[in-house]
Amino acid sequence: MRPFPRSAHSPETEPETGPDRRHPAGLDRRQLLRGTALLGATAVAGGLGGLSVGTGPASAAPAGFPAYAYLGQPLDHANLRYNPTGELIFPCVRGVYDRISGGLARYYLYYAPHDRPGGICLAYGNSLAGPFTEYAGNPIVRRDWSPHYSVEHVSSPHVLWNSATRQFYLYFHGDNDTTRLAISSDGVRFTYHGVVLSTAMVPNLTEASYARVFEHRIPALGSRYVMVYMGYHTVRPGFRKIFWGWSADGRSWQFDPQPLVSPSGDGLSDLSGAHLLPRNGTTYVVYHGGSGRMYLTEVGDNFDREVHLGVFHAPLTGAPDNGRVAAPAFGTDRGVQYMFYEAGQRGRTRIAVARAVQ
Repeated sequence: MRPFPRSAHSPETEPETGPDRRHPAGLDRRQLLRGTALLGATAVAGGLGGLSVGTGPASAAPAGFPAYAYLGQPLDHANLRYNPTGELIFPCVRGVYDRISGGLARYYLYYAPHDRPGGICLAYGNSLAGPFTEYAGNPIVRRDWSPHYSVEHVSSPHVLWNSATRQFYLYFHGDNDTTRLAISSDGVRFTYHGVVLSTAMVPNLTEASYARVFEHRIPALGSRYVMVYMGYHTVRPGFRKIFWGWSADGRSWQFDPQPLVSPSGDGLSDLSGAHLLPRNGTTYVVYHGGSGRMYLTEVGDNFDREVHLGVFHAPLTGAPDNGRVAAPAFGTDRGVQYMFYEAGQRGRTRIAVARAVQ
């Protein structure tokens, strides 16, 4: 049961830093993540860290969020040592300069290929504007981790700095029905913890992946952390929806069986890749829709609302977005806000970075 009743109040700070299964109805996983619309562009002239830059108009996002304009690509994709499928997805950027000593750089960027064999990868850099350097030991997590698991692929890394334990918690999926946790003291070398989410834990789901975890307290639940993730829901309308769970320690979780955000509110059939954004005294989630755009919904601090606010960010019609943006992750560097995201049609995706328009 949902722990709080839903309300439809009007919306009221951004934090720093294998073959796919096919279903007989609706979009399959590859179709969802491909996106279909070729939409308006957002870009600014100029750039930092030697990144290439596009040009075009930008418009403000809803709820007072800034518009983000394409800045460039933080990785030298053509010269990556580990790039088995030619696609990179699901960026997660974390500042480590104030958390550990002797780090590789100020910022760590986690990402992955998706299709088999996948593999969790790391890059590092001293500015969120880039450039980032590929870690020589990639992948830092492989699809085989004896004696714990052997799967077709692992992907979608999200790293949380657990301030209570002063450790890095890495959440990743492998395969599509299972989300796992590994823990590290340095953000590079991880110890396997175990499964934290699977379709066996939530009724009416056949996929449970693309999880991101945030420190967010809900006193009535005794929770310190929340997880947002994509689930393929066998209850219609819609197919892939955003679900959530809560935890006191980031390791043991409870999950709401009802979707947090349903695609029908945006006129869609599928959603994925949600990220939490606190602002204006309330809480929002931003996520990818099957149209190729990112959307914003207010869920409230208690996750008891579902106020759809429309398009958060539209893709460039040309490279690198090519009509599709997904899996946003946010960070602030020296007062400047950045959004890392997955750009391009599935099978040809890149990691891109955009900067808030001042």
